[in-house]
Amino acid sequence: MFSTPTTLMVQGTTSDAGKSILVTALCRILARHKISVAPFKSQNMALNSAVTPCGGEIGRAQAVQAQACYLSPSIEMNPILLKPNSDLGSQVIVNGKSIGNMKATEYHLYKPDLLNTVVAAHDSLSQRYQAVIVEGAGSPAEINLREHDIANMGFAEKVDCPVIIVADIDRGGVFAHLYGTYALLSDSERARVVGFVINRFRGDVDLLTPGLVWLEEKTSVPTLAVIPYIHDLHIEAEDSISNNQSQKTEENRLKIVVINYPRTSNHTDFDVLRMYPLIDCEFVKEASDFSGADVIILPGSKNVRGDLAAMKDSGWPELINSHLRYGGKVVGICGGFQMLGDTIHDPQGIESAAGSSRGLGLLEFETTLAGSKTLRNVKGISLTSGAQVSGYEIHAGISTGAALASPLLSLRLQHDDGSFAGSTFNDGAISTDGKIIGTYVHGAFDEKAMLGEILRWAGLITLADFDYQAYRENEINRLADVVEQVLPITTLRQLLSLRPVS
Repeated sequence: MFSTPTTLMVQGTTSDAGKSILVTALCRILARHKISVAPFKSQNMALNSAVTPCGGEIGRAQAVQAQACYLSPSIEMNPILLKPNSDLGSQVIVNGKSIGNMKATEYHLYKPDLLNTVVAAHDSLSQRYQAVIVEGAGSPAEINLREHDIANMGFAEKVDCPVIIVADIDRGGVFAHLYGTYALLSDSERARVVGFVINRFRGDVDLLTPGLVWLEEKTSVPTLAVIPYIHDLHIEAEDSISNNQSQKTEENRLKIVVINYPRTSNHTDFDVLRMYPLIDCEFVKEASDFSGADVIILPGSKNVRGDLAAMKDSGWPELINSHLRYGGKVVGICGGFQMLGDTIHDPQGIESAAGSSRGLGLLEFETTLAGSKTLRNVKGISLTSGAQVSGYEIHAGISTGAALASPLLSLRLQHDDGSFAGSTFNDGAISTDGKIIGTYVHGAFDEKAMLGEILRWAGLITLADFDYQAYRENEINRLADVVEQVLPITTLRQLLSLRPVS
């Protein structure tokens, strides 16, 4: 029936219906059954991103899905990434590299030119893997975006693949979501819908039976699975900040506040802190809502000067200075590190209007934003303890100044072959009083040894036995275990036209 049956597309009735999570689960289920599989999302809009071994930038969700497949991420898994830097426009990244900023209307007209790029990336994966699991974007029923669509049914029709539609019952109105979405599709689009999936169900599934029967009678489409609600599941978020965090004890708790400015990026840097048993980590937007902390973190930003202005308007600089006077600690990551300096220059208008902004003046250096973005995976050590650290850099800034003579890290670059051989270079800065540190490295807290060093510096005397890397793997497996109970491998093989194992 379909010319590309070994590609299966997951579309959703709404944003956050569970597309990313379901693709992650399906990828791990297939991979555990020794089926070579790769994730794909033609167009992603997110401020959480990752760097591939070849130095390309893709959505973080696809990097997590690659992990579920036991693969390294590649630019083919997410050929188009949009990173919003204003309410009206985004930076457009094609095949891992930025091609500049576009307003939404301009990008909509440009999308037909990207269709061949998207299809070529998918075809490359489908030639190398037994199965490709595709994630849609938003909803296929967004009528205003149907023209020039490359992310949902427009893509599915171009590559001629089957589609399943997922809805989140925890939001309410699940049958209206599923039936309404299906009804708004064209005849040709409805013909490729092979099943529905209901996500995050609490209670006795038998209570859903009348609704499931009604839905199939109305659409002739079966409900393939009802996935139960998985409590305290942690899978890195595609974009929005998750409220999930583990249960914590009151004893020996460290309080960390991450400033949540309008264009916060790569907030997954702090998932490890939110999951750590002895840490209370929260995101706070307004300075007036700050009620004290041991550590204040300035995260990455997609619009550094704009977010710096918003932070000043809220009163954060005065609060940070008071926090430091009373013995608190401050950390800056990427754009947040740039804000700690004296000045940020954007002469070419890379992120917003051209101009310069005074930083917080807490470290003696300045940053100039440049057209070419630094995209690289790094590995190295802390210069204070020798603790191992690894992560990735995504920034347009070049920083210079006296503060950088007291660096935080010594690093090596990852090469195309995956190795980290070659000369070292320094990164980041430590203030003369030791209360302020900054780095360009995202994911610097994920390594157990480096996290331990940071937490001891922050004042946590006794550390928990917590390995975030192992925790992430366990959570992917826990997700896959639950989903496979209701969507077994035999069903997936049928959907993908894969022959059963003899």
